[in-house]
Amino acid sequence: MMDRIRQALAPHGTLRAAMNMANFLLVSGQQPDGSLAGVSPDLARRIAAEINVPCDLVEYASPGALADDVHHDRWDIGNIAAEAERALHIDFSHPYVRIDANFMVHHDAPFNCNVDFDDPEVRIAAYERSAYDLWLTENFTKAQMIRSDSISQSHADFNAGKADVLASLKPKLLEEMAGRDDVRIIEPPFTGIMQAVGIRKVQPEALAFLDELITDLIRSGFIKDRLEAHGVDDKLSVPEGDEA
Repeated sequence: MMDRIRQALAPHGTLRAAMNMANFLLVSGQQPDGSLAGVSPDLARRIAAEINVPCDLVEYASPGALADDVHHDRWDIGNIAAEAERALHIDFSHPYVRIDANFMVHHDAPFNCNVDFDDPEVRIAAYERSAYDLWLTENFTKAQMIRSDSISQSHADFNAGKADVLASLKPKLLEEMAGRDDVRIIEPPFTGIMQAVGIRKVQPEALAFLDELITDLIRSGFIKDRLEAHGVDDKLSVPEGDEA
């Protein structure tokens, strides 16, 4: 069985793991040898070790670019958020990390809950093709979306007055709030971004293997340990109901 799993996940003899470099929480730095460090690289290396092959981390500037390459034989697994549009072409494993996404508004803005923002008069700044932008596209049909090509630019657009509302990852919003009293975060999160391992479709045996492995890594404390090791345990969480 393991030979079949290995052939499905690493047909070229090396596990090519696509990394979303825009996710600063999961790809958070470099190791002493210059290779990528973070929860996502650690998980990729662990998967490679489980099937006894080398691991090659393939860098992508954005999650959209990573997803677009699913049919181009440039990666074998992709550490990316599970989302309905992406799931048309990618199968996703059990999620291993949750990242909250919230709205931010100016302190005197007349908004108090998430449903207030789906209005034709409301302009929402968001990082184009991020998981939360895709969620908003599916669930918000009236608001005006002001999309940018990076998460930093979406924050800049909001601060420049190009949007009434900023949609972003909660940890990034908390950074934005530091030292400011003119903005506030709307609670609860409008969605939770579920980070998972994506693979090309029609590999059910490989997907089942990944589901079982990730469930075991959550229950054993490996994921929690990696969050703590990279200093992001206060910003990310293990999906509810999966901790041992």
